Amino acid sequence: MSSSASELDVTNNQQSGTAALTEEEASRYDRQMRLWGLEAQQRMRSATILVVRLRGVATEAIKNMVLAGIGKLVIVDGEDVAEEDLGAGFFFRDEDVGKKRLDAAKPRIESLNPLVTVETVAKRVAYESAEFESIIERVDLVCITDESKDRLVDINALCRKHQKPLYAGGSYGLHGYIFCDLLTHDYLAPVRGDVGEAPKNIKATVNYTPLQQALQHKWSGLTRRQTKEVNPALAFAILALWQYQSLHNDQLPDALENAAELESLANDLIASADVNTQVLTQIPRDLIESLSTTASHEFSPVCAIVGGMLGQDVLKALGGRDPPIANLFIFDGNTGGGTTIRMNIT
Repeated sequence: MSSSASELDVTNNQQSGTAALTEEEASRYDRQMRLWGLEAQQRMRSATILVVRLRGVATEAIKNMVLAGIGKLVIVDGEDVAEEDLGAGFFFRDEDVGKKRLDAAKPRIESLNPLVTVETVAKRVAYESAEFESIIERVDLVCITDESKDRLVDINALCRKHQKPLYAGGSYGLHGYIFCDLLTHDYLAPVRGDVGEAPKNIKATVNYTPLQQALQHKWSGLTRRQTKEVNPALAFAILALWQYQSLHNDQLPDALENAAELESLANDLIASADVNTQVLTQIPRDLIESLSTTASHEFSPVCAIVGGMLGQDVLKALGGRDPPIANLFIFDGNTGGGTTIRMNIT
């Protein structure tokens, strides 16, 4: 598996940009083109990205993608600005409360980079509707934020039907996650040459799995050290949150009284996933209590970190120069660290 940078075709189901950059684009994107190259910038410039739900994580991701110079941003959100949106949603102001989120945010998003086209759909669009499917069909990459697992599974299936890469991300109080299904993704990986030779770029390929399949991941075969490195307790806590939503009409826990049920769900998941028992046999009670009381709330620093990583990984996938997340990233706000878990990716 080898190829030079000029030979690699990393379209990711979109047309690579071939038109020359304008003088204004060359000036605006000069520094980042020095980092990831002209071809990567042209791929970003030709991409249409769909973002669904404009909450804190999406706000940060949008900022990064728009400043980097994607071609077009399509946002779908039918909700009104609420007071709780003001904490993590820096596109909103006090006077926006009660307005449509997208009506308030659109001019501020456009002001970040006038070269990016911003299209908004400021109404509720059912995920199972023909209208939503038609939106999926005309974009190059889909980004869903702060949705339940069941809805993510359905959207992932729709994206797979139309061969569209998918990113999903969200925050749960002090914690957050990013999941991606990039179908079959090609990228350039730097490899050291022999002594005295310059590093080379080779073509690498990752075959991603849909969320439904990723959730069937078994932890068998990992050593004690390998298991500890991926922070399994937090991973299973987030999976338990998803299971809780499945049982409660997409609602998240919001009180300490929910801790016992969430704890039971997490422990059942741990037992069925063949986790190394030297590392984890049951979910820590303090983690479950924290999530039970804070999961339904947004904290600006967590949204900034998770959303920033989400936006940067989307750009990385579009540019095709480095390996993107494969395929679940989890963030622990208590430690300020994060880990990546390969869920059913061989």
